[in-house]
This record gives sequence, structure tokens and C-alpha cells, in this order.
Amino acid sequence: MTLLTPHGQNLIRVRGARVHNLQNVDVDIPRDALVVVTGVSGSGKSSLVFDTLFAEGQRRYLDSLSTYTRQFLNQLERPDADLIDGLPPTISVDQRAGSLQPRSTLATTTEIYDHLRLLYARAGQAHCPACGRPVSRQSAEAIVAQILSLEQQPKAMILAPLVRGRKGSHRKVFERIGREGFVRARVDGTVVDVAAPLALAKGRPHDIEAVVDRIVIKEGIRPRVQESVELALKLSGGTCLVSWQTHDGWEDHLFSEKFSCPDCQLSFPDLEPRTFSFNSPYGACGECDGLGVAWKPSSRLEKGSENADAEISGDVDNRPPCPACGGARLNPFARAVTVAEKRIHELTAMTVAEALDFFERLFPPSQQKGSGSPLPVKVEPVIGRIVPEIVQRLTFLDRVGLDYLHLDRPTRTLSGGEYQRSRLASCLGSGLNGVCYLLDEPTIGLHPRDTDRLVDALINLRDQSSSVIVVEHDLQLIRRSDWLIDLGPGAGREGGRLVTAGRPDDVASDPHSPTGRFLRGTTPVGRKRAKRLFNFERSLTLAGVRTHNLKNLTVRFPLEVLTCVTGVSGSGKSSLVADTLVPAVRAALQRQGSQADSHYLLSGVDHIDRVVEVDQRPLGRTGRSNPATYSGIWDEVRRIFAQTREARLRGYTAQRFSFNSRKGRCEACKGQGTRRIAMHFMPDVYVTCSECRSARFNRQTLSVRFLGRNVADVLKMRVDEAAELFQNVPRLKNQLDTFADVGLGYLRLGQSSLTLSGGESQRVKLATELSSRGQGRTLFVLDEPTTGLHPADTERLLSLLDRLIEQGHSVLVVEHQLEVIAFADWVIDLGPEGGAAGGEIVAEGPPATIMESPSSHTGRALREHLGVGTDV
Repeated sequence: MTLLTPHGQNLIRVRGARVHNLQNVDVDIPRDALVVVTGVSGSGKSSLVFDTLFAEGQRRYLDSLSTYTRQFLNQLERPDADLIDGLPPTISVDQRAGSLQPRSTLATTTEIYDHLRLLYARAGQAHCPACGRPVSRQSAEAIVAQILSLEQQPKAMILAPLVRGRKGSHRKVFERIGREGFVRARVDGTVVDVAAPLALAKGRPHDIEAVVDRIVIKEGIRPRVQESVELALKLSGGTCLVSWQTHDGWEDHLFSEKFSCPDCQLSFPDLEPRTFSFNSPYGACGECDGLGVAWKPSSRLEKGSENADAEISGDVDNRPPCPACGGARLNPFARAVTVAEKRIHELTAMTVAEALDFFERLFPPSQQKGSGSPLPVKVEPVIGRIVPEIVQRLTFLDRVGLDYLHLDRPTRTLSGGEYQRSRLASCLGSGLNGVCYLLDEPTIGLHPRDTDRLVDALINLRDQSSSVIVVEHDLQLIRRSDWLIDLGPGAGREGGRLVTAGRPDDVASDPHSPTGRFLRGTTPVGRKRAKRLFNFERSLTLAGVRTHNLKNLTVRFPLEVLTCVTGVSGSGKSSLVADTLVPAVRAALQRQGSQADSHYLLSGVDHIDRVVEVDQRPLGRTGRSNPATYSGIWDEVRRIFAQTREARLRGYTAQRFSFNSRKGRCEACKGQGTRRIAMHFMPDVYVTCSECRSARFNRQTLSVRFLGRNVADVLKMRVDEAAELFQNVPRLKNQLDTFADVGLGYLRLGQSSLTLSGGESQRVKLATELSSRGQGRTLFVLDEPTTGLHPADTERLLSLLDRLIEQGHSVLVVEHQLEVIAFADWVIDLGPEGGAAGGEIVAEGPPATIMESPSSHTGRALREHLGVGTDV
């Protein structure tokens, strides 16, 4: 086909792409444009954008690095394509936040905290953490007086600190010590001869001090101490370390010409950005190791180690605040530094909106470079450079509907959409030009009111001479894109082809495009379905709900219908449903009655038998978990293989066909299929296991076949392919068909759960629950079930939910997708805004009632979506 690209526009050309289900795709993608790649689930969108374009961009980047790096590149496969030309440097901004380390926060993810650390290091006022008074510089005479006033000890060393916690072999430092006339140095606490220093490991941080003098404190020693202190201060640039010999070893006292408290006789190190880093031993609270929670490592671990972080990461949110720092994560000195009387942990405890207001009031643009600033004149140039960077990122977060989030919110607790938009904030502030940003459904979690704000931000990114390629289903974003690429027409084997490409209007007029039908405004499901009539006598009622920002709400949830909870981001949807209703119903079902709490009163639980929460949390914490193992499908597959004639002859049981079994798995990769290569300067690289070639099992296990396929073949199958293979195994066929019904027919059985989006994880859980054939009246609670779904797939999901209701179950969804809201029987709209400005019921009733509400953002969006006038 002929592509109607702008005349003379630079292009990214892809020819013969065959990654996964792509079928020799040829496509031209305009550069410096906002491009949307769409299509039904499994049509090949991610295969083209991430597994082809980003994989090739990553490979080219690695190829530009050092020889040490390139020795691994022969193990990294090129994307299967004949030609990829015109590709700029690529940056992937995806949704996966679950595996981040426990110290990561919204402020660190957006790089706001990096700029805050620099601001506090350059413009902060240090205070003594003991008495609170501002600390001042110490003269050499004052340092000598404090040394002589301390309790006398037999021996002491006066040291000049030259290296503090920095990696490297530091040979030049030892050479300098020798040139200055000193013969000894202390390295990591050990005194060595400068002429024969220790061979230091380059990859570990070290402390190195020159031994200026070794003395015994006694009368008449003042002149010598004075001379040695002055020499140490000169050599180190203003600090002096004195170490006394005690009964327990050596005790260090740090003195500085810069910071000291004369009342408490305490000295402090220089203010540096790392002073305020809870990832650094120089800034982190010594009690909690910068985690902000009370914890003790197990006996086999040390604080600060990577294994200790892994141990704590699983339940850090359930632990009480650290008793030493109160959750601030920093040491006492860092917590005592202020900027405009605000400490850094107090600033990060603010919401985005509060922090933005703080900086705009304190440092208005008109004052950042001139007089009138509340800070000393000498630091104003620093403020003029740092604060605009902070304000820019805060403004973006505010524009895309994240104003309600606190800056110290742990990153791993963010939803996929929240995490992706927070990463976009750092991209906008990076100042990079000519790069290609690859985004995976950035509208996830966004209310329609905020989607236009996000699109404006993406257009701003494009206008910085960057290419923005988005995998997306949202029609608002699609309509405002510069170029649209529609893949399909179906999923799996029926997909992987270019259906059409062009401007959104061109795609809308293409009769062969599944996306074009919805761009033309065709919304058959929401229009055709008649709303169910119900009686509120059969409902769940929550009264007096005050969870988080909810303001003493009384809410009715009708049963045996589809109920939708809506509202802008931060309006209180999760607080109402996930944090209040679900725990309350579970507790009441266990006690067989109503449930009362200081925050609510629940009634009506006698109308249901159980509650099933289907959220978007990952299926497992490790790469071993996959859809087949999570759903129990793999247990049935293993039993089938164990019943084959060859397996019975060899005495193989079902356990043999588990990649966790030592007898059956490949021992080279421990059943992972990949091997990890540690990269000290960037994230670790995973390469295909050279022994099993990603099969995960040993040769003996792979020799057993069912209808010509071994277990590795089955793991690599898509759900729809496996349904054909096991069509004569009723129980397994039913499970696989249910997966296809929720739009997961394209999913590979053995795909790592860590690579699944939140929406995919949720639909795996839903399919698992539906295929289990649980008995009793069930309340299904789903959090944005349309995440990752094309409008055509949303139709299938809504039909499935409708069948559940016909079977006597109840369905409650938290959702922004307008087609789902229009489809619902009852809508509860929270707001009117997010955070403190939310937590109220704006409107409730059938969709038509919501559209009549003048104060409902959801009602306004519904009217526009359905083409209804303001007079409903």
C-alpha cells in the first residue's frame, strides 16, 4: 500500500519484521511526530514497538559502549527483521513498577529528589540536630581547643581525610600523600605505609586519610597540635579527623572549618547532595538503613546489602515507621537542614499540588534571578537554576492528574499508568532532543478529563524534536495523533499484519480497520443493552466511611447488576472499594454478619456468599511464575504428559515435567530458560541459555511428547494454539477457552508474569476464577478491567461480565473507560477532584442520571462520548 506520509518527512523504515506473530510487516513511521500503534489484543503492537524497535535501539546503544560491554553483545539477538532504518536513540517508558527496590519513591522516579538534594546542599541552612541552633564554621584554634578539652587518652592520630566513600584504586591519592612528605595513610581503618599501599578493589567504596601526626595528649602539646591541625585542614580542604585509642579500639572525631555546634561540641561534614540521599550511607538513617520502617535483618544478612533489600521489599509497607527517623529515612544531621524553614523530608511528605504551591509562592519566577528572594543573595543563582527544573516536573505531574500523590509515595505502590506518567515527567525535564520515546498505554488510570492534558504533554515532547510512538487504545489520544498504525486484523496467527496506516481520519474511513469502526463513533454495546431493574433491599451498604480522603460517606452497592465506581484520579475510588468495601465484606463473611469498624458500618452481606477481588498486581514475584502455573493449567498439562506411554515406560511422574524439579529441568539455567549477565554500569542483561536454548528442561524430559509436542513446545504456545492441541481434554479445553473469552487468546502459556501488564495479570486472575466453577453468589470486584484492551476486546469482556450477572453474581468495577460506564446498570461517581478536594459522592444512579449532573466530570465526558446534548 502507499503511505500518505507528509512530503519530505524523515521516516523510520521497517521491512520484513517477523518478531513473534508479525508476518513480514513493512511499515514506515514518521519521525518527530506523535504516532499511535493500535489493534486488538495480540495483534502485534508490542512486538513491533518494543520487541522490534526498542530491542534494536537497545542493541545499537550497547554496541556503542566499551569493549568490555561488547564482549556480551554476540549473545544478544537482533530483532528478526530484514531492515530497520532511520531509528533514533530509543527510550522505553513502560508501566512495570512492581520490581523496583523499596527505597524508590515518586520524587526519585521523577528526578525531583535529585534536584531537591542539590538545592539543600547548595542553599540549605544546617542546624545542630541535638539543640537545633544553626551551625557555623570552626577555626583551627577552636578545633585545637576542643581536641585538648576532650578526655585525655594515651595515644591519638591527627588525620587529613582525602577520600570519603568513593570507589577506585586511588593510586594518585597515595602519590600525593607521599609528595606532601607523609609516610603513612589510613585506608578503610587500617594504617599502611604510603610506599607500599594496599591494592584496593576498584568497585568498592573506600576511605583514605593521610596520617599527619601521631601524638600523646599531654601538657605542652598545644603548639604541635595547632601545627598538625592546620596542616590537616590545608591538606584535606577544611576537615580534620582525630582518632583516639580507647579500650575498645580507636574512636574517631571529625572536625571541620565549616560546620560545628559550640554548645554541643559537635562537628558535621560538608553539605553535599549525598548528605540527603537515603540510598547512601552518608545520608541514610543508621537504624533503618534508609528504608523508613522498623526492621532487623536476619542473622545471615547485613544491613545495606542487596539481599537485605530483597528481604524487606516484600512487606515494607506493613511495617511501622522507623523509631529513630520517624519514616524520614535520613540521619539526624540531614533531617536538620532547612530551606526557607522547610526540611527536605517535610517537603517530600507534601502532595504534588502542595509542593508546587510551595515553590511557586516561595520562589516566583520574577524573583528567581533578582532581589526579593527569601534566601541570601549568594545562593540566588543556584535557586534560579534548580527550582525551575523542580517546578517543571511538578507542573507536568499536576497536568496529567497526579496532583494528589505524595512525593514520598513508594514507586512500587503506583499503578502502571501512574508510574508511566511519573517517568514521563523526568523525560520532559531531561532536555534530550532527537530521541524516540516508546510508551505503553500512558492513559491507563486516567479519567477522560485528564487525557487531553496528557496528550498536550506528549505533543510538547514531540515539539522538542523527539519522536513519540505510543501503543494505545484510547480514542481521545488516537484522534489527536499525527499518524495511526493499525495492526491486526485479529490476534495471534490472525494478526501480525498491517491493516492500514495514515492520519486518524484516513483510518476512520477504512472499512477493513477494526479501529476505524470505533473512530467513526460506533458504540453498539453501550447503546443496545437495556439497564437492569433492581431492588435496593438486595444491596451492600457502607455507612460512615472515612477511609483516607473519604468524607463520612454512605454508599449503596446494588447486587446482581454491574456497578461502576468512577471519578478523577485521587477522588477516593480505591479508598472506597479496595481499602474499605472488600476487606469489610471478607471480614463480615468470616463472621457471618454485618461488620462494624471505627471508619464504617457494613450491612447486606447476607445476600452474597463470597467476594473475589481481581486486581492488577503481578501474578508472582519471580520470573518462574507464568499464566500456566498461576491458573493451574500447567498442573493438568504435567498430568497429561505423565500419562503418555513413553513417560510411563521411563517411570516419569508429573513432577518430572516441572521446571522447578531438578530431575526434569535444565540445570545450567535452573529451569529459567535464560541466564543473567551482571552489568555494573547498567541493568543486568538476560540472554538465552546456551544449553537448553530457552527450553527450560533437559533432553530426557523433552523427549517425551504428546501429539508430537514436548513440554517446552506447550509452554511456548499461545492460548488459542493450546486449546486446539488439547481439544479432546475437556477440563483443560474449558480453562483455555475461558482465557480466550477474556481476550487472552494471544498470550503464551509460559510467558513470565513479570512481563505481563497490569491488565493482562488481572484478566489471567479473572479467567482462573471463572474456570474454577466456584459455587455460590459471588461479588466480583475488578480494578480497571479494560486496561490493555482494544474497544473490540472491551465488547467481549462486557459480554462476559453480563453472563456472570445472568448467572446470579454481582460485578463491581472501578473504571474510567466510557464504554464500560455507559454499559453499567448503576454508577457511583466520586470527586469532584482528587486528594483533599475529593472523597465525596458527586452523583449516583444509572448512566443517564450521571449525565444530568452539572458538577460531574464523568457525566460531561459521557455526554460527549455518546453524542448526547447537554439537555438529557
